Amino acid sequence: MSPLAQAVVLICVVALTAALVGVLVALRRTVQRAEAVLAVVEREIRPMAAQLEALAEELRGLSRQATRELERVSTVVRRVEDVSIAVVRIAGAVSAATRLGRVVGAAMGLRRGLDAFASRLRRRD
Repeated sequence: MSPLAQAVVLICVVALTAALVGVLVALRRTVQRAEAVLAVVEREIRPMAAQLEALAEELRGLSRQATRELERVSTVVRRVEDVSIAVVRIAGAVSAATRLGRVVGAAMGLRRGLDAFASRLRRRD
């Protein structure tokens, strides 16, 4: 190889080495920055994770409480249903008694009317 070609190859090697060194230095800085950012993120995430865990526990407690309240409401609704069924039955009985009372009253009135009519007919005779 000629000395000129060797010089060109040497210059290219030196240029590539210089570029590679620059890239490696920039990569090192990037890695250091990434480590710093990851450290900050890790410091921020730990308290947030603890808060998230506390919120999850609070949510579980609220869910349990809501379940208990729904069970209580369900019990009250069942009792109200039972009471309403009893009221309907009582209303039906009262209605039937009222109808029976009307019929008995009408029958008694008819009987008295017939008795009065019969007694007037007897008096005339």
